[in-house]
Amino acid sequence: MRTYSSNAQLQSALRGFRHNGQSIGFVPTMGNLHEGHLDLVRKARQLCDIVVVSIFINPLQFGPSDDLDAYPRTLAADKEKLFSEGVQVLYTPGVKDIYPEGMQAQTLVHVPDLGETLCGSSRPGHFDGVTTVVSKLFNIVQPDIAVFGEKDFQQLSIVRKMVKDLCIPINIVGVATTRDEDGLAKSSRNGYLSFEQRRIAPTLNQTLNSCREAIACGFDNFFELESHARIKLLQAGFDADYFAVRDAHTLLAVTEDTEEIAILAAACLGSTRLIDNVRLSLNPVSDWGMLASGH
Repeated sequence: MRTYSSNAQLQSALRGFRHNGQSIGFVPTMGNLHEGHLDLVRKARQLCDIVVVSIFINPLQFGPSDDLDAYPRTLAADKEKLFSEGVQVLYTPGVKDIYPEGMQAQTLVHVPDLGETLCGSSRPGHFDGVTTVVSKLFNIVQPDIAVFGEKDFQQLSIVRKMVKDLCIPINIVGVATTRDEDGLAKSSRNGYLSFEQRRIAPTLNQTLNSCREAIACGFDNFFELESHARIKLLQAGFDADYFAVRDAHTLLAVTEDTEEIAILAAACLGSTRLIDNVRLSLNPVSDWGMLASGH
């Protein structure tokens, strides 16, 4: 595995792979890697000849209340994991490599609507930081595909819209959320949970699944479902930011034209903010086709 921090050296190496006709898959991360990240790497390996992973803790997506300095930095352990997974290229730029003129003078990429609801509403500017750095990384690496986790479903939706709107020739691949045995979504933030908080944390996914089951059984009073879910999370010890039933493609309210529902939640246990989501297809023909084919 070769490691580059210089944009020019990375791009020179990638030109060599392209000259040999090899396809390039890209997994952007902020490090502190866990099994969820490694599942993204494995998907990229399935789809491409060369896998590039970036580790860059992006200050532009941290808000005033976020502690950038406290974000875990585990580069040595991350390198070992990536090497074990057969990653060929690791890109570890510094802040000056990504923002050579500083962040105040940086052109921002803003995705309207999708980036302004849910997490975008409670964390103003966060998704501008995400889309700006992702667009820069895409331009530096120029991969054929880029792989993102579905746990950050809003982020995945925003990146897909950005790529479509800006005509960026990259195929965005989503990978199902990696979970612990009790259903808790794998996250770098889980390490902040106390023993008692870790015991409570799976309630978030359980509440999402209960809501999905109710909708699947025909219950369509989404406001009541959302209210009940927030109460359940509060009783369990969460401070709920949002619990929302939305159209999976627009992240707006469900309408008669909605084909897939996303149920999304963000809630804090102590100072640790957890997010998760589940989805439900409203297309019985599609569901029957999947069952008939054995999926």
